Parts: sequence; C-alpha cells; structure tokens
Amino acid sequence: MKKIIDDLVFESFTVESNVEYEFCNCTFKNINFHDADFSSSEFTECTFHGCNLSMVKFVNTVINQVKMLDCKVFGVDFSKCSKFLFSLTFEKSALRFSSFYKNDLKNTLFKDCDLREVSFLEVNLTAARFINCDMDKAIFDGANLEKADFSTSRNYTFNPENNRLKKTKFSMPDVVGLLNHLDIEIIN
Repeated sequence: MKKIIDDLVFESFTVESNVEYEFCNCTFKNINFHDADFSSSEFTECTFHGCNLSMVKFVNTVINQVKMLDCKVFGVDFSKCSKFLFSLTFEKSALRFSSFYKNDLKNTLFKDCDLREVSFLEVNLTAARFINCDMDKAIFDGANLEKADFSTSRNYTFNPENNRLKKTKFSMPDVVGLLNHLDIEIIN
C-alpha cells in the first residue's frame, strides 16, 4: 500500500508497518524515527529538523533533495537507498557510524556535522563541502575527493594514495592526517 503525502508539516508521525510512503515537500520537526522502516518509500524536497533518524532503514528508498538539520542519524546505511536522484544536505547533524558505501555525494554539503566513524568507502565526493566537521576515524578508501573542501574540518586521516585527490582543499594542521599511514614522526 502506498500513501502519498504532499506539502505538510509534521510534529508527530507514526510509521505504519508494510506501508510505502511518498512524501513531497514535507517537513518533519522533532520526531523520533529511531529504527523506523522507510523501505521503498520516497522523500522529495523534504526537511528533517531536530529528528532522531538513528538506525532508520532506507532500503530502496528514494531520497531526493532532502535536508537534515540538527538531526541525530546514527548507524544509518545510506548505501541501501535508491541511487536514482539521491541527494542530501546535512547541517548541525550527527551521523556517527553511518555508511555511504558507493553513494554519489557530488556537491553534497556537510556543515557543522559530527562525522566520526562514518564510512565513505568508494563514494563520489567530488566538490563536496565539509564545513566545520569532526571527522575522527571517518573512513575514506576508493573515494573520489576531487575539488572536495576539508579546509575548515578536523581530525580527518586517510591515505591519499587510496583516494582520488585533485584540487582538494585542506588546511593546517589537520592536513598532517594525510601522512599517518607513512609511520613517520613529524617534529614541530
């Protein structure tokens, strides 16, 4: 069964089991979606503000032009989302332990986010902007980081030889994290 919902603001919402939703231009405010199942649903031009989306299931879910503002998004596997029209923006959100394996995140904005231990394995992050993000133990391997901007973020460490870097922006002192794999000592 498919439920189509357009142009609404929700301050409470109960996810029904075995229902596929199609949300367009909807806003969700301060809702606890922890462990909800939105498999085979669609979110187009929607905003989540102050929501808990931890452990949400997005299997074959269309996520198109979605904004997550001040949200908790722990342990979400975005790699299972539909690849068709996949686009997100994150601001002031915590995405710890989430995965974007093989997602296309070209031009994606991550602003003031907690990206600790997030997996960016084989992700296209061309021209992505990481503005003031904590990236401690985030995993980058096989990622396209061309023109990505890490210049205001911190705690990133990855092997540049295992990722595509061209015109990628970094700043001191965090750029030193690109040398961690060399097992060398850097003296001030």
